[in-house]
Amino acid sequence: MAEVVLSKVNKYHGQIYHAVKDLDLTVADQEFVALVGPSGCGKSTTLRMIAGLEDVSSGEIRIGGRRVNDLPPRDRDVAMVFQNYALYQHMSVYDNLAFGLRNKKLAEDKIKDSIGRAAGILGLEELLQRKPRQLSGGQQQRVALGRCIVRNPKVFLFDEPLSNLDAKLRGQMRLEIKRLRSRVPTTSIFVTHDQVEAMTLGDRVVVMKEGRIQQIGTPLEVYGNPANKFVAGFIGAPSMNFLEVTIRGEGTTLHAEAPGMRLGVSPATDRALAGWRDKRVTMGVRPEHLSLGNGALECSFDASVEVLEQLGSEILMEARAGDATLTVARIDPQARLLAGDRLRLSVQPERLHFFDPATEKAIR
Repeated sequence: MAEVVLSKVNKYHGQIYHAVKDLDLTVADQEFVALVGPSGCGKSTTLRMIAGLEDVSSGEIRIGGRRVNDLPPRDRDVAMVFQNYALYQHMSVYDNLAFGLRNKKLAEDKIKDSIGRAAGILGLEELLQRKPRQLSGGQQQRVALGRCIVRNPKVFLFDEPLSNLDAKLRGQMRLEIKRLRSRVPTTSIFVTHDQVEAMTLGDRVVVMKEGRIQQIGTPLEVYGNPANKFVAGFIGAPSMNFLEVTIRGEGTTLHAEAPGMRLGVSPATDRALAGWRDKRVTMGVRPEHLSLGNGALECSFDASVEVLEQLGSEILMEARAGDATLTVARIDPQARLLAGDRLRLSVQPERLHFFDPATEKAIR
């Protein structure tokens, strides 16, 4: 097991493209960290630098206290699971699992023991004599995980390993990986563009944008206290609603006002917004925090239904309030609603988020 430390790591492609910018990150021994962000944000490049598949332009990477910048991948004692499984199609599952161990000249009886252990953990016992083409996508991904387990590395690296699977298999494989973590508690770094994967798997989540870390925290921290507008909009499904409001009020009682809307803010937010009186800010509210009906005093407003999506367990609705279109989630599927209906929406004041319109940083 090992701690992974990245200090002021940069990656340039040629003279122009700066893919990773001054990245500082510490992954504790046995911790599972998820790197998440949109395509091109630098998360996979970061993972490949840790693995030794990409050179570091500047900065330092340490694994288990040892500087690895100049070490080849085979000497870093890491194991990587790729998006496309990277299995040898002409070999059996057993030989795929044994390949790396045989390269290390390990005795065949020890190889057999290691494969038996990994197969037991991942439920591969009945598949060891099959070829990869005879396996489903989920089974192939379990073999790829098994190839990492048999090596008993210091660090597991996952590069979007579930993105080629359908939605049902992705859910199943998330459970497989969570079970694997409890049985093989190895330091792990998981790259994904899917914030659901990041939130459900990571002890901590690292949100990246344009090569920079935007926020590091537990899943609940990045969901409940986003550092900026980007994190607020990226984490959560459906995405957070944003609208421009003006802060009004007397004394310590402030309101966020927009056309057709006047919402009181919580006492804690009052203090943070004190310097924004009579100024415009960006307000955010998550779809799941809007509900039908009147809420507390000055925390509800009129809206009209524009679009309804019946999802079976709930209704997803778009509603118009003043000049803003808001997404509302978690509506009872038995609710009798039609496009054009007028209704009342409410939100709890402590569920409102406010952002500086210039810097997009959270106002706290």
